[in-house]
Amino acid sequence: MIATKVDSSVGREAAEHVATPLPELPVAFVLKGYPRLSESFIAQEIHALEARGLPIHIVSLRHPTDRHRHPVHAHIKAPVTYLPEYLHDEPRRVWRAWRAARLLPGYAAAHALWSADLRRDWSRNRIRRFGQALVLATELGPSVGHLHAHFLHTPSSVTRYAATMLGRVWTFSAHARDIWTSADWELREKLRDAAWGVTCTALNHTHLNALAGADMDPVELMYHGLDLQRFAYPARDWPDTDGTDPAAPVRLVSVGRAVEKKGYRYLLEALAALDKSLHWHLTHIGGGPLLEALKAQALRLGIDDRIEWAGALPQADVLAAYRCADLFVLASIVAGDGDRDGLPNVLVEAQSQALPAVATELSAIPELLSEGVNGLMVPPGDPAALSAALRRLISAPRLRRELGEAGAARVRSALSMDGTVERLLFRLGSTAVSADARAS
Repeated sequence: MIATKVDSSVGREAAEHVATPLPELPVAFVLKGYPRLSESFIAQEIHALEARGLPIHIVSLRHPTDRHRHPVHAHIKAPVTYLPEYLHDEPRRVWRAWRAARLLPGYAAAHALWSADLRRDWSRNRIRRFGQALVLATELGPSVGHLHAHFLHTPSSVTRYAATMLGRVWTFSAHARDIWTSADWELREKLRDAAWGVTCTALNHTHLNALAGADMDPVELMYHGLDLQRFAYPARDWPDTDGTDPAAPVRLVSVGRAVEKKGYRYLLEALAALDKSLHWHLTHIGGGPLLEALKAQALRLGIDDRIEWAGALPQADVLAAYRCADLFVLASIVAGDGDRDGLPNVLVEAQSQALPAVATELSAIPELLSEGVNGLMVPPGDPAALSAALRRLISAPRLRRELGEAGAARVRSALSMDGTVERLLFRLGSTAVSADARAS
């Protein structure tokens, strides 16, 4: 059962807090970009926290690039401040911030932190983060309480420098790429300086606490969970399609950006290896830099006529695609730079819609999937094993139904976001109230 994998204490601890303290000043949520289709879990969290009374001010390091937005973005009331994405685009704004920041009580300490980081990571990115921190500290400093960064890499760097200038506490939520592509020295120093942090998988939890050591406050495990009102259990029709009828192919869906860590080149190889007499159709949802290369690969493999490349879609369209599909597939791998998935939110979403899953046994995916219980698992980067698993489920409608129903039950019993949001609300509220008191 997933209860053995998911920390069930989150809900119990939240229930013990009868009254959650709420701050007077907004909590600044520092994000790499907003809004983003690929980060619907952050938007859902912000919306849920707002609904419970937490005042929030969103700070984004980048301007939006997605053509669509999720419906939840329209319900978020928090104001958004965009920092200079590139310092040379807004030189006067950065110069004014630098002049004002030099008068802040923690400017010298923040500059020393940044200088030490720059010596170990001499890059334009590092320079840009300090410039963004100057703007954050001087433009928003008086109007926000404490600062909370989503992701431990660049958003936490900006947050750490700005909080030091202001003499404020800062906290973080760590996820996947930010952990596995950051240098250990930088992670340790951020773990040391943050007031507290949370992360969304047991694998991350173990790794970060090993880096932190016994003399630091432990990072807390908080699964994202899912808004089960938005992802209600579907009135699913269970067709008996088994891949033998060319007029009724088995419908596969995969949601993920076309980047190396998603392993789509292996998925295409696996699909091409299926028997030609087996009828299937794949819908891929997501943008990404490798999209054109994947389309060319599908053409070379002779399977391009069986694939729909839907591009990036808003959440309502993704949900509709889940409900039309028979099977979800994700072929995650560890990328060359160390980047990897944590527990992919799209996998949780698909399971909530009673979709059986074929996925790789990687990172935190086994924290959700159990082999033969709610899906099938294969080694990463193994197209032959992936092809065999796909063949098995395409040919077995009854098994698909059994695995899908088990997955939906698992998500509903252990991965509702309510308990996590209440626990996070308590931690953010308590820290922000303390920050308000110190600021006043």
